[in-house]
Amino acid sequence: MADRPVRKDARRNRARILDAARAAFAGGTATPSFDAIARDAGVGVGTVYRHFPSRESLIEAVYEAELDDLTGGVAGLLTEHPPAEALREWMRRYARFFTTKSVIIDTLRAGWSSGSMTTPATRERITAAVATIVAAGVETGSLRADVDPDDITGMVLGALMSTGPDDPAKTDRMLGLVADAVSTAPGQEKSS
Repeated sequence: MADRPVRKDARRNRARILDAARAAFAGGTATPSFDAIARDAGVGVGTVYRHFPSRESLIEAVYEAELDDLTGGVAGLLTEHPPAEALREWMRRYARFFTTKSVIIDTLRAGWSSGSMTTPATRERITAAVATIVAAGVETGSLRADVDPDDITGMVLGALMSTGPDDPAKTDRMLGLVADAVSTAPGQEKSS
């Protein structure tokens, strides 16, 4: 039997459920009920279960959507901002991603180790996003050419692990220090 295309209303419902779940997890709720997610999405709880038969399948979908947004938004950032500022904004987005991930990490780890969830290439995708920004920054002279994108990923991750979600001012300060460390000194940028 051939796969039938998913109806437009079913795609819309799935997106609404995913948006509601993402908001719940971003708000720090590790175990939002399917009833609450259904209510926030404006659908019945049966619709939630049809799309996501388990809490784990919902968490996996939330994680993938967050990772897609984080890594897929680099081109837009570079269109909207010069590379050094795009890197700062990307790090702020990574901090939000990290906060969401910290709420669901135990479920993710259990699913990855059991094989019930696909292990994403998170670090590789994040480092590739950073590499795109760094390449643009090296081209304009605003970011250092001698810094490995994986080193930036490690520094950002270290900053986020050391500050936690309860002190956004400290997190922003730490990320600013990382951005300053990989930026060229003022006046050293290439002139266009």
